[in-house]
Amino acid sequence: MTKKQTRQIHVGQTVIGGGAPIAIQSMTNTDTRDAEATLAQIRALAEAGCQIVRCAVPDAEAARALETICGGSPIPVVADIHFDYRLALDSIAAGVHKIRLNPGNIGSDDRVKAVVQAARAKQIPIRIGVNSGSVEKSILAKYGAPTPEALVESALYHASLLEKFDFYDICLSMKSSSVPYTMQAYQLAHEKSVYPLHLGVTEAGTEYMGTIKSAAGIGGLLALGIGDTIRVSLTDDPVKEIHAAQAILKAVGLSDDGVNVVSCPTCGRTRIDLIGIAKEVEQRVANIHGKKLTVAVMGCAVNGPGEAREADLGIAGGDGVGLIFRKGEILRKVPQEQLVEALMQEIEQYE
Repeated sequence: MTKKQTRQIHVGQTVIGGGAPIAIQSMTNTDTRDAEATLAQIRALAEAGCQIVRCAVPDAEAARALETICGGSPIPVVADIHFDYRLALDSIAAGVHKIRLNPGNIGSDDRVKAVVQAARAKQIPIRIGVNSGSVEKSILAKYGAPTPEALVESALYHASLLEKFDFYDICLSMKSSSVPYTMQAYQLAHEKSVYPLHLGVTEAGTEYMGTIKSAAGIGGLLALGIGDTIRVSLTDDPVKEIHAAQAILKAVGLSDDGVNVVSCPTCGRTRIDLIGIAKEVEQRVANIHGKKLTVAVMGCAVNGPGEAREADLGIAGGDGVGLIFRKGEILRKVPQEQLVEALMQEIEQYE
């Protein structure tokens, strides 16, 4: 499937859709009313590589706190609104860069029009976010369950309420906790709509299972050329969502920033603590940006350099000594206990 050119929207300085790079999002889990705690988490997310952050807005106090949060945030802020259109208006006035809102849930056309006018005046987009638990009763009755078709019909229904007032700066998401349903919904939306798509698997779970589900669902869709922005949802520290999202983008070839670590699965020929070494290398290169290279961690000095000849740099273990190699060519031997340090030195010097 080829990548379809979607409409382009702007969330602050971040561009979504229209061929722009995939944007990574997350959501704070602090109390939005505590502006300083929320800002501290946003800064940590931004440092990890988050490009857009969403904050829950449950009441007027949270909406007021957004003025401080938006003023101090290093990345664009999205207000997450449910049901109360006044919170959307207050959030827009506070300076948010995007609204997440399902217009069919806020009441009359006059309320929808008020939100549209406020968003248009500030030139901010609206994301429609449908999930399995938010599909309208009439649509559920039609399909019998929150099927992919039901999710897409619900999303397009909400979009039509904005289109009624000539508003088209829209982003769509149709998330399910089922990976197959999620993938089918986004494929259908990709066929039916030109709006940019925000990908995610909702209620994905803890770091372990949530990352696997997200990699399968988000990564699978990205590999098909579908999606413009992503959020990995984990029941954990939101910073871990950013690391997982970056790994997914690398895995599907949509990001080459930083160090990509490849490693062999070990076998009976391995004479070093390859598992421990691979984990240490992965941790130490995690925050290296601006270098685009692949590093191999191999367990066999006999076959390792040859098997990983496509890697820019690599190490391979032997019996008491290890090898440092570049593009399959051995540079030198080093004692096993110095392998990681020697590799890090090569990475630092790599041009």
